[in-house]
Amino acid sequence: MANHKSALKRIRQNAAKRLRNRYYHKTARTAVKGLRNEVNKEAATEQLSKVISLVDKLAKKNIIHKNKAANLKSKLTKHVNKLA
Repeated sequence: MANHKSALKRIRQNAAKRLRNRYYHKTARTAVKGLRNEVNKEAATEQLSKVISLVDKLAKKNIIHKNKAANLKSKLTKHVNKLA
């Protein structure tokens, strides 16, 4: 266990940030899953911009890697374009 006040504070801050990052990551994963399960092209196109925005925000905050964000956006865009 940490002995210094600053180390104790750092532990508290890290715990709060970890919870916040888990929330953001889980929210984005749920949004991605919803988009992948969408069969209506109009609804999927509408959702795509929101999901891309979420993924970009995660990459900007270093919650996910920028290349992973780019790969996700590419795959989701291909999926939406394939819908009939």
